[in-house]
Amino acid sequence: MQYPYDISVVVPLFNEEESLPELVRWIKRVMHAHEFSYEVILVDDGSTDHSWEVINQLGAEDNAVKGISFNRNYGKSAALNEGFKRCSGEVVITMDADLQDSPEEIPALYDMIKNQKYDLVSGWKKKRFDPLSKTIPTKLFNAATRKLSGIQLHDFNCGLKAYRQLVVKTIEVHGEMHRYIPVIAKWNGFTKIAEKPVQHQERKYGVTKFGLERFVYGFLDLLSITFVSRFKKRPMHFFGTMGTLMFVVGLGITVWLIAQKLFGLYTNGRARDIVDQPLFFLALVAVILGVQLFLAGFLAEMISLGSNKRNEYLIRDKVGALKK
Repeated sequence: MQYPYDISVVVPLFNEEESLPELVRWIKRVMHAHEFSYEVILVDDGSTDHSWEVINQLGAEDNAVKGISFNRNYGKSAALNEGFKRCSGEVVITMDADLQDSPEEIPALYDMIKNQKYDLVSGWKKKRFDPLSKTIPTKLFNAATRKLSGIQLHDFNCGLKAYRQLVVKTIEVHGEMHRYIPVIAKWNGFTKIAEKPVQHQERKYGVTKFGLERFVYGFLDLLSITFVSRFKKRPMHFFGTMGTLMFVVGLGITVWLIAQKLFGLYTNGRARDIVDQPLFFLALVAVILGVQLFLAGFLAEMISLGSNKRNEYLIRDKVGALKK
């Protein structure tokens, strides 16, 4: 299959007006030095500074630079998702706009996808220049993700990654799920995943957009990915199993209480009323929950048959060939 470009570089950004010109020049030097055909897709995630004006200027100066501007801030996952939709390169490289990811890593990442036939290569920042408030939670989440996914990567959230085009065209990311793209890719059948140590640089301009609340959202998204990947096409398997277990437990307790009362009446002529026992109410709750889980399963089955309109974002403007 022929591709318009060897490499598509997708760069999500938010308020990075100072770093963009230097980043684009750096990418251009690397691409020309290795004679790659390429495009750079800058996705402005609702910046409030002059990032979009800078992108327009860069696009006017270089046809390889393209831009997308969101009407508001949707998050990094949304920016990546839109960039993935519009990229045309045989190999897709993602990187952050803050100059902490080095474009010098691109040729080696390209080689791993193109010649070593990996589906996805994730960067690993062995030496980081982030504060402890970011590095410690990151290590904890990486450990949890390795445990749940079985993918042995040290740094799932590294912005510097390389993909075969087929990978980015068949996955969707939203919420804070960008940090779990290797997990999504694996559960979509792309199992040739590798890791490459990459250089991490200190932030040169601006301030970090990182917040601790993103770890909470990220953990919830990890649970969501784990559930959806296993039961998206068969939600009744999950809800039906749980509902059956709850119903059987509740019914079993009820039968046991009735049997206990009948035995008491037969042997002693008297027995404690069933409704006077707390265990009866636990059984009743279990039966009700079992029925509700069954209903949830049927509803989920019907919803799963509907069209997926999750990843639609209001785009304000575009630059370059993406205007078409």
